[in-house]
Amino acid sequence: MTFKIFLQFIRLNAKAASVVPYFMGVLFSIYYFQAFNWLNSLIYLIAQVAIALFVTGFNNVQDYYLAIDLHYRDTYNIIGREHLSPRRSLRLMLSMLATAIILGLVLVSRTNLLLLFMGAAAIGVAIFYTYGPVPFSRFPLGELLSGTVEGFGVFFLAVYVNVATPVLMGFTWAWPHFAIVGNLQHILIMILVGLPNIFLVANIMLADNICDLDQDVRNQRYTVPYYIGKARALKVYDWLALLSYLPVLVSVGLQILPLYQLLVVLALPKIIKNIKAFNAVQVKETTFNTAPQNLMLFQGLQLIALILGLVF
Repeated sequence: MTFKIFLQFIRLNAKAASVVPYFMGVLFSIYYFQAFNWLNSLIYLIAQVAIALFVTGFNNVQDYYLAIDLHYRDTYNIIGREHLSPRRSLRLMLSMLATAIILGLVLVSRTNLLLLFMGAAAIGVAIFYTYGPVPFSRFPLGELLSGTVEGFGVFFLAVYVNVATPVLMGFTWAWPHFAIVGNLQHILIMILVGLPNIFLVANIMLADNICDLDQDVRNQRYTVPYYIGKARALKVYDWLALLSYLPVLVSVGLQILPLYQLLVVLALPKIIKNIKAFNAVQVKETTFNTAPQNLMLFQGLQLIALILGLVF
């Protein structure tokens, strides 16, 4: 596998969905909670990148093995198209998974035992999305899982590894007693600030499923666009992109985020243009990229605004 094929294998153009929420979480931790642990942040960044690469690569391997449409398997799936070894590809992805697990355990030892349960849940979703007798990918769960786990979960954990345990929540255990304690106000604030992550990451999955609708049906994958129809799916796509502005406006109004967050309005013309382009044609090789572009535009401005808030 050449480096160029590897970048296609892990779909580098969609990896922003994993990295941008991470940086949002780190900057928000510094801005709102005045907390930053550089070592924990670095460990989590490497672990998150490893699990993100695993998810995409493992999905490609599983899609190859589970493909019913042999034309799709041999000409569209990257393993068949580039004549890659499924076993070697799988071993490479399992090494990514092992890296993420080891680093995750290191973070648990440095933070709180609750991180073990949250991390295990996230990794479970990553594995069983395309693996097992009834993979999650065969149901209309992709948008919900990617939005909550990859969108909000990455943002939440990026904050969690930086702040002291009582700031958000933690698990205490002294046999035979245990307790989960937390700060509901801070968790609600996290949900509000993290909503754009959820909407925009879910939209990447929705755009992917809209583009792949016909071939997914041939391979007995029944995603959200199959159940609600392509026309309604496109309307959901439009609204999710535009609804990302609402939590930002509310957060600025409540003084949770700095006034500089209104810079996201500058992205609106380009986001609308991207929405129109995707509504016109839904092709993986061309217009799909408008979905990750929207995330990068919107949250890129959010990152700049948080930095401005920290400086000024």
